[in-house]
Amino acid sequence: MGPISSDASQKRPFSIAPPAALIFFVLVVVASTIVTLDRKENLPILQLKPKEIIAPEEIRPPTSELRVELTEEPNICENQCKPSGSEALPRGIVQDKSNFEMESLGGNPERKDDSRPSKSLLAIPVGIKQKAVVDKLVSKFPAANFTVMLFHYDGVVDRWGDLKWSGRAIHAAARDQTKWWFGKRFLHPDLVAEYEYIFLWDEDIEVDSFDPLKYLRIVRREGLEISQPALDHRSQIHHRLTARARKGDVHRRFYKTNGHGRCYGNSTGPPCTGWVEMMVPVFSHAAWRCAWHMIQNDLIYAWGLDFKLGYCAQGDRSRNVGVVDSQYVLHRGIPTLGDGGKAPVSKSTSTSATDRYAVRQRSYDELQVFNRRWRDAVAEDGCWTDPYPNPATTG
Repeated sequence: MGPISSDASQKRPFSIAPPAALIFFVLVVVASTIVTLDRKENLPILQLKPKEIIAPEEIRPPTSELRVELTEEPNICENQCKPSGSEALPRGIVQDKSNFEMESLGGNPERKDDSRPSKSLLAIPVGIKQKAVVDKLVSKFPAANFTVMLFHYDGVVDRWGDLKWSGRAIHAAARDQTKWWFGKRFLHPDLVAEYEYIFLWDEDIEVDSFDPLKYLRIVRREGLEISQPALDHRSQIHHRLTARARKGDVHRRFYKTNGHGRCYGNSTGPPCTGWVEMMVPVFSHAAWRCAWHMIQNDLIYAWGLDFKLGYCAQGDRSRNVGVVDSQYVLHRGIPTLGDGGKAPVSKSTSTSATDRYAVRQRSYDELQVFNRRWRDAVAEDGCWTDPYPNPATTG
């Protein structure tokens, strides 16, 4: 019995060790299983997240289109908006504006005098009969501030050379044509864009009480895009709005007084407010760009145009159109159209009267044509909104 007990005591540790090792092995297996299951549970989540942000197949753009969007670079040479006719030229060489300034035959063409004041343009239709009046008028406009252009409606140019300012003036001649005919053909907006203001005046204007530099200071201060000097009460006045007011520098409207006239407190359009006459208008270059486009090429008297000029006032016509009272002129009202600028003795009285009647008749006809064209244009342009829907008061 002794030996047997001795062997059993020697083998007893081995009988205890296997269960402990087995338990340790089981714990390792369980732990690794838990880790594996956790990884498997998390794996579908990692796989689903990219799929959730991909667009459905039916709205997904083709792969080729995506490739073009990612690889194609914008063409910077498209849509450069070059002036018509200059497409064959490099962009930097294009000069799409001009002026009437005379250049020296020598010297450095790129040397510019930045100290020179900005210039405005004075353009007048003239006949040799009114030479003395025109001389007095032009002499009031300083050469440093104004470029002068004469439209010779009688065709006579060489008899103006003795006037001291004639050499710096631009002369254009076409017989029996009007101020608006000349303006449409010689004062394109791109030709006058460098001039601050455009004075498009009749020739029979007396300027004893007018200073153009003071006038421009008032126009700038008041923000007038379209203006005119007030008319002396001795002038032939067709509308009361343009008559000189005794007080203040500027007025913009006229109301009925003493039971006369058709302008009341609720009048908001021409010729009661936002209106000038056609004898001595002054335009900013922006307003002239608009007005030039509105001048009809074949309607040479421009009747009716004055009632629409407010559309070119670059904003509210009741504010940006006005009459300057402190700088006023006298309109002599001498009839020159219809006789080609000739002296009355060169034609019989009956012939001159007939010609002038024809001028008046065509002027009236042009008014009807212009108004019809305006109505047709409004009806045809579905994109245009009238800022002044109430019709203008007719004179």
